[in-house]
Amino acid sequence: MDNSEIAAVFDEIADLLDLQGVAFKPIAYRRAARNIESMEIDINEVAADGKIEDIPGVGKAMAKKIEEMIRTGKLAYLDDLRSEVPSGLVELLKIPDVGPKTAVVLHNELGITSVAMLKEAVLSHRLHGIKGFGEKTEERILQGIRTVESKSGRTLMGIALPVAEAFVDHLKESLPLDKICLAGSLRRGKETVGDIDILVGDDKPATVMDAFVSYPEVDSLLMKGPTKSSVRLRSGLQVDIRAVESKSWGAALCYFTGSKEHNVSMRRIGVEKGLKLNEYGLFERESGTMVAGATEEEVYEALGLRYVEPEIRENSGELEASKQGTLPVLVNRADIRGDFHVHTSWSDGANKVEDVVSKAMAKGYEYIAITDHSQSLRIANGLSPERLSKQIEVVRKADELGGGRVRVLAGSEVDIRADGSLDFPSSLLKDLDIVIGSVHSRFKMEKNEMTKRVVNAVSSGQIDILGHPTGRLIGKRAPYALDLEKVFSAAKDSGVCMELNSFPDRLDLADANCRHAMNSGVKVAIATDAHSVEQMDYIKYGITTARRGWLEAKDVLNTVRGKDILKRLHGGRP
Repeated sequence: MDNSEIAAVFDEIADLLDLQGVAFKPIAYRRAARNIESMEIDINEVAADGKIEDIPGVGKAMAKKIEEMIRTGKLAYLDDLRSEVPSGLVELLKIPDVGPKTAVVLHNELGITSVAMLKEAVLSHRLHGIKGFGEKTEERILQGIRTVESKSGRTLMGIALPVAEAFVDHLKESLPLDKICLAGSLRRGKETVGDIDILVGDDKPATVMDAFVSYPEVDSLLMKGPTKSSVRLRSGLQVDIRAVESKSWGAALCYFTGSKEHNVSMRRIGVEKGLKLNEYGLFERESGTMVAGATEEEVYEALGLRYVEPEIRENSGELEASKQGTLPVLVNRADIRGDFHVHTSWSDGANKVEDVVSKAMAKGYEYIAITDHSQSLRIANGLSPERLSKQIEVVRKADELGGGRVRVLAGSEVDIRADGSLDFPSSLLKDLDIVIGSVHSRFKMEKNEMTKRVVNAVSSGQIDILGHPTGRLIGKRAPYALDLEKVFSAAKDSGVCMELNSFPDRLDLADANCRHAMNSGVKVAIATDAHSVEQMDYIKYGITTARRGWLEAKDVLNTVRGKDILKRLHGGRP
């Protein structure tokens, strides 16, 4: 069993223990699952070296379970738990607003054991007969069911992209390919994708198809043809490949990247110019003479357009901007000088401060912020004022040891209480270089109440960044009710940035909201919310989302130079 499979087992154990009402253990299993999942090294190698207990959060009991899974491919403890919990209840936990207690009540009162049964019960208002279940409860559960249904068949970009890149690397190693690229929604950087599309420019495609279907991770062959094939991987993802002639490479890449709406608009522009555009090239309509097709750039140029970056090909004004020469110069990895949101083992992270600093140096950052949780988030081992003061001393020493190569910022991710006040006193917050204010509780507040809560925090003059501003978890939890117009207005007045949380299931702010923030005069801070040094690489997903939101370097806080960053933050020590 690999890292992800063992992490999935521990997650299921946590769910089953939750359903039994067991305290504390579910938290421990989920923490271990996240640490195992984020490891770069194969857990089988760790086991072979006898170092399973070196994994953060894994003690002797868990280590024995991991050894059993590696040895046998199964776990007796999990089988026992499954026999003690009614079949199907774990499925209900995938629905936002359905926790373990609710799932058990639904099962005991109505015999519900699946999402389909629950949806039928909600639509027929059968929950009204249960104590504590009213109309608003039904509305929230139905919204949660629809959130789950909307994600059905979709995979997070942060899960699909590494899989796709590994497949492309395999093809490059197998064949001398000059032209190979991801296409479809993954190339456009959408937050979820249905499958993986790969395009190859090769005039002898037979060998490409052979290398494609022979990839070791292929579980089943769906279709193999002379120029296109499809497979399903062991991960469950479907991958489609298409090979085109080199002369059509650019036109095909435009076509298979999409979006459909963007392509339709491009074809319409072609028609106005007496041209026909398809995946084979751009042609004169009357003579059939090929005008362009070898590169994307020449296709756009032949249509009288400037090249449009893949991330913004969504028919949301990009072609008009292309015609007018007003396309944004999108932010890119080279513009990013640091990360503002990283957790360590002081709270619920897996690594020490020194490890985080080393990773930041390896990434070429000019600054890195240590922002562990504040005291109210006990589930995440939040820091008390006393512990935060001690951590500040550690961070200051790490900054000195950095020798000017990377600035280490002392910070905190501080809980925003229900009334908008912060979890630490202002006297302590003044000792920090950076403060992220985040909502971690009472997500179901009414819109006006939640908006007032967040605006109060943003207007307090004590935070630099509003963390994961809408609270969404893609496919798991809908954004909480919030008037972003008022939040952005308060942020502009107070000089507060909006976080673009790069965690794959957050990407919060979403791309459209990034554009909204930019148009409101509010800067965006791209941050990873990393809980391990490996997760600091998630910054690429945030950058992609920022690009989809039309953000330029000037719109992003991370592009500020290291020597100037403290002047931009509220703490400002020399």
